[in-house]
Amino acid sequence: MTTPGGTPVAAPAAAGDTEGVGIAALDAGRTHRMPGWFVILWRNGKCRLGLLLLAAFVLVAVLAPYIAPFGPRVDAFATSQGPTGAHWLGTTAQGEDVYSQIVYGARTSLLVGVVAGTLSTLIAMAVGLTAGYLQGFVDEVLSFFVNLGLVVPVLPLMITLAAYAPVKGLGLIIVVITVTGWAHGARIKRAQIITLRTRDYVTAAKFAGDSTARIITHEIAPNMMSLIVVGFMSSALGAIGAEAGLAFLGLGDPQTTSWGTMLNQASLGGAMTTGQWAWVVAPGLILALLVTSFTLINFGVDALSNPHLRED
Repeated sequence: MTTPGGTPVAAPAAAGDTEGVGIAALDAGRTHRMPGWFVILWRNGKCRLGLLLLAAFVLVAVLAPYIAPFGPRVDAFATSQGPTGAHWLGTTAQGEDVYSQIVYGARTSLLVGVVAGTLSTLIAMAVGLTAGYLQGFVDEVLSFFVNLGLVVPVLPLMITLAAYAPVKGLGLIIVVITVTGWAHGARIKRAQIITLRTRDYVTAAKFAGDSTARIITHEIAPNMMSLIVVGFMSSALGAIGAEAGLAFLGLGDPQTTSWGTMLNQASLGGAMTTGQWAWVVAPGLILALLVTSFTLINFGVDALSNPHLRED
């Protein structure tokens, strides 16, 4: 039924129809409390699992001081111990609690993923959208830098920048990952905006006198939101893996507790030869679970842009 203004409303439930009342209340709650994009993500089984995994990692990172029994750098315990009741995953060669380092390492990985992923996505958006919309000289110049970033070997460049930079630390790792990780996203966004800049709503905005910046940010970018989100997830995923790889190679900050640093110290301390399997397996397994959570969430993000991928 509809109101006098033409707005559709749910029909009232018959007397004694408690099931109809419950369903109507549930539908109303979903409509008013859950945004549509979240419903699509949550209905996807793989994405739901990824969201739960990522939420668990975020919770651990936020509550690390309350979850970890010791500080990550407390070295007042016996060295090279296996798993015990006091130290669930054993201790390191320096006498530090492995479980506490695992908990605090979630902060480093999530921080690098969010910050480096956001910076890489912003640079890719600025370069890709501008190059795709402004054809001619601007496109040629920006495309040159994009192609340069694509052909330069990323891993050797990251190792070189991290090894010879005068300042060490987590900030340097984020800058290195950002500088080397934006080109691929820019190329994809440039290709997409080329197909969108001739649409009717863009032409109408031009005739209305809107500026180029406003057309890109208000007319084109919202229609690429799913692509932008996918780009951010990919950048964050690459940043987490890159930080772990650089730290494992010994190019990270040794004073920063991260899963890559733990793997590096386990390798240097001969963890496998001394039977400390948990010192090696735990950081790698947790890192794989975090990467898996981002990968599973991408299935739901794909469903946002492609209705055929949505689950009932």
